[in-house]
Amino acid sequence: MTDSAASPDLTVPSEADLATIMKIIPHRYPFLLVDKVRDITARQSAVGIKNVTFNEPHFQGHFPGAPIMPGVTIIEAMAQTAAVLVGMSVGFGDKAPLVYFMSIDKAKFRRKVVPGDVLELHVQVKRGSTRIWKFEGVAKVDGEVAAEAEFAAMIDVNASVSA
Repeated sequence: MTDSAASPDLTVPSEADLATIMKIIPHRYPFLLVDKVRDITARQSAVGIKNVTFNEPHFQGHFPGAPIMPGVTIIEAMAQTAAVLVGMSVGFGDKAPLVYFMSIDKAKFRRKVVPGDVLELHVQVKRGSTRIWKFEGVAKVDGEVAAEAEFAAMIDVNASVSA
């Protein structure tokens, strides 16, 4: 259980489709890395879904003839999932505030993520407050761990971008 979680908020939807994600976080193509967020438990956890496709720009150079999703991009996808979880939990609505990484710790990469994979981004809140949140994230493909990390982020509710 997290610092700020007493019981699940039943008013928070358990899923966010792409349109909802785009209302909550400011990321857009080519840097929007989450297609859907499911299993949302307010202030606790969520699972992001990223359908990895060959036409993503990073595959042009990483690596020609052997496309592999960069590890930093996997961690960014975890962070975007976490931002949607926080946004749904605290009611960002159409604000899309800016969220900044504060730290990334214990990052480990266990398997390649390639076009055709469905990346599941499991994030869990370790601590959450108004502005500072800390998470554990595990990225999986077909139930196998691809990457994991702990990360912290700061939410700047006074700064936002328009969609």
